[in-house]
Amino acid sequence: MNNIEKLYKEWLSSQPLEPNLKRQMDQQFMIDFNYNSNHLEGNTLTYGQTKLLLLFGDTIGNASIQDYEEMKAHNVGLELMKTTALDKERTLSETFIRELNKIILVRDFWKTSIDGDFRYQIKVGRYKTRSNSVITPTGEMFDYASPEETPMLMSDLVKWYNEEERKRVLSPIELATLFHYRYIRIHPFEDGNGRIARLLVNYILLRHNYPMIVIRTDDRTNYLKTLHQCDILTGKISSDGAHATLEQTKPLIEYIAGIVETKLKAVLQLIKGEIKELIEAKEDATKGSQKKVVRKGGQKRWSEVLHLIKENPSISRKELSDKLDINPSAIQKHIQKLKSEGLIERIGGDKGGYWKISK
Repeated sequence: MNNIEKLYKEWLSSQPLEPNLKRQMDQQFMIDFNYNSNHLEGNTLTYGQTKLLLLFGDTIGNASIQDYEEMKAHNVGLELMKTTALDKERTLSETFIRELNKIILVRDFWKTSIDGDFRYQIKVGRYKTRSNSVITPTGEMFDYASPEETPMLMSDLVKWYNEEERKRVLSPIELATLFHYRYIRIHPFEDGNGRIARLLVNYILLRHNYPMIVIRTDDRTNYLKTLHQCDILTGKISSDGAHATLEQTKPLIEYIAGIVETKLKAVLQLIKGEIKELIEAKEDATKGSQKKVVRKGGQKRWSEVLHLIKENPSISRKELSDKLDINPSAIQKHIQKLKSEGLIERIGGDKGGYWKISK
């Protein structure tokens, strides 16, 4: 924590950021956070599809309409969270948390039980009316708070947070982590709980002037393992988990602190000009490998190339070059980038072949 405090003070001294740099960082976070937090919960959009959707409103591919809608809605929730966090006169409320859930889930919908025996309706923005649970790595059933307990436990959680924020005894990282774990042990909604928990971690960090963080989908195993370690320390009684202590959540505090420290180091390097862009690993959904994310000014061109291919799958590289008035070598680079993102593939040769829009 001492090293984080030192980095944090350096981060504060660098404020306000140069406007173009801030826009670059905000855009990167928007894409990374929305993609990873939704992907952790099973959203099928690739990183490339997420980028095109959020930057250009493009819905390339054949993912479900719900996946596209939830990704866009999650970004609306992110923007609401940021605006609310920066309003220092406004305290955290259950109304705000319920509104976030209503926004990210879009509308009421039906789900089928795991055993397939019945369907039930998810009411967005409302606390659960049926019990929810998870299967642990050991195969045991682990129950969250009951529907009857939930209103009281959520009231206690929000009251506790506002009191602790006023006291300023806990560090923002400790406060964010404790809130995350206690919230997860309540699991107040029938869907969207993980996404809300990660939004609220960043609500707390941003409110205390920390850079926001991403829990990456490629680190899902470590993330869940850390939560499970806290479950072992707190025990199975949901009310105990909803009032977990710092000591019981130490594994998660160390995990979140590590992510915060990494983020602080990276943004400070960017500010100092030691790196030209923030570079992070991302999941390649088609191969399961790790790739470098490069963010440059060519994103608009990628979208333009993709639109032309979508309109005319038989279009040649030369025709693309002529229509966009850029040289063939630049066209080739954009095509290679779209291929690496898993968005297009070439079927057949240059003559007689065509472009296929990938899933």
